[in-house]
Amino acid sequence: MDLVEVLPQRLHMLRFPIGQAYVWRDGEGGSEALTLIDSGHAGAAGEIEGAVRSLGLDPERLERIVLTHCHRDHVGAAEELAGRWGAEVVAHRLDAPVIRGELPVPEPVLLDWELPLYAHGLTVPQAPPTRVDREVEDDEVLPFGGGAVVVHAPGHTPGSIGVHLPHHGVLFTGDCIAGVGQVMLGVFNVDRAQAQASLRRLAALSPEVACFGHGDPLTEDAAAGLLAATRSEPVLP
Repeated sequence: MDLVEVLPQRLHMLRFPIGQAYVWRDGEGGSEALTLIDSGHAGAAGEIEGAVRSLGLDPERLERIVLTHCHRDHVGAAEELAGRWGAEVVAHRLDAPVIRGELPVPEPVLLDWELPLYAHGLTVPQAPPTRVDREVEDDEVLPFGGGAVVVHAPGHTPGSIGVHLPHHGVLFTGDCIAGVGQVMLGVFNVDRAQAQASLRRLAALSPEVACFGHGDPLTEDAAAGLLAATRSEPVLP
């Protein structure tokens, strides 16, 4: 796992072999309150704890884990982390039953070029059933980052969300948008047309920083990069 600074003293990315998560901190001087956006794969809790400690932060200050959607590379370590530190687990109402293991993961409608990528993604360990303490809806505000707005962004999964921090100009897109090589619509969607509409909605927020579920964050010209993605299809290998 790689630890990458996105915003000094505020935001770091945890990059796993497949997928990534983000650590957001509010406050300073040893009293930081921490929020994790997604949680990496099952078995990654120890690495995440080590990364948090390497930043001089106390993992016991982890207050919440916000899951952008129900896929295994985003949910996997949430149950263990929440159990260790008492963090609240947050997810959209439509994906919460899948995260809890009550419903199966919705099957994507794959394009031909997505087939090998999808098979590779399934090498990530399956996520265990994970509790969801708070089920959210569109436009709910979570108490971090000066007010984190939940943006329902269905299409990748029915309950996919973005998380927008207007006060800081930061947008977490989950897998609705990817930044792998270029900014593009995310892959493995259950409803591609719906996912494209969600991409347009997220792009309209015009963030200064865009943090993706896969690919490097955009810290410069993020608004322009997202807007360009609404107008183009990915350049395939």
